[in-house]
Amino acid sequence: MAKVKYYYDSETLSYRKIERKKRTTIKFALLFVLASALFGFLFVFIASQYIESPKERALKRELANLELQYKLINKRVDNAFTVLESVEERDNAIYRLYFEANPIPSEQRRAGFGGINRYKKYEGYDNSKLIIESNKRLDLLQKAIVVQSKSLDEIAVLAEDKEKFLSAIPAIQPVKNEDLKHMASGYGYRTDPFTKVRKFHFGMDFTAPRGTPVYASGDGKITRADNNASGYGKHIRIDHGYGYMSLYAHLYKYNVRSNQKVKRGDLIGFVGSTGRSEAPHLHYEVFKDGERINPINFYYGNLSADEYARLLEKASLENQSLD
Repeated sequence: MAKVKYYYDSETLSYRKIERKKRTTIKFALLFVLASALFGFLFVFIASQYIESPKERALKRELANLELQYKLINKRVDNAFTVLESVEERDNAIYRLYFEANPIPSEQRRAGFGGINRYKKYEGYDNSKLIIESNKRLDLLQKAIVVQSKSLDEIAVLAEDKEKFLSAIPAIQPVKNEDLKHMASGYGYRTDPFTKVRKFHFGMDFTAPRGTPVYASGDGKITRADNNASGYGKHIRIDHGYGYMSLYAHLYKYNVRSNQKVKRGDLIGFVGSTGRSEAPHLHYEVFKDGERINPINFYYGNLSADEYARLLEKASLENQSLD
């Protein structure tokens, strides 16, 4: 039962019943409904900012999982790049160098993609940067693998000529160890025996008795066997192909003639002291693409590791040459 309310009328000095008008009742009802709706809206709004719904929690877990998966993918891409870089390094420093092929520059291996934006479809999302970066790195990895694959195809073709190539390289010592007195002088700055001036010695001097056999250090063709080069005396030059040439100077006599083809280990001449020479010895030089290089790097064909170590030690001494 609704409570009845009264008010005191000072004119009549009596209490009178408060009569609520119907319009006022409706007004208060509407005001109550409006206030309730406003409070409910504010509650829902505040709750939506600070309280997650089950669906939102599920979506956040899914998003966090996707971010984790992308990070794991990037880590695997890093590992793949590490392995690929190791293959690329061996490809440039060993395989391509071994077969006299130009190394592939890193700019070519890691070149990006020009033209249109390949990743526009990934823009506009919360994690667009992560997704785009991951796809870029995957594309670069795929391109680098294609470049390396083509390089290995090229190496495979070059390897078909491997036997001929290996036979041609001047890879043995031209005078046998048992015939040597000692290795007199190596490649580098040495004292000239005649002027006593320090100058660069472009070959190696092997001291041996006159008439000691001299052997071809690799397969090739005799291009010169004459006494027409200043200082060398009687000397032989062998063109091995692939940019390699070897020279044998101060010989006593020849065992070959110009344009003759020889094999590694063939007897080509005998130690002497012709030309600009202080004593019987073989002056030996190796050329690559017209440039003199250190012959010490080409004796893997007939020396043991210990013999090579001893030879390397003697060749490094800065003493007096014999020519």
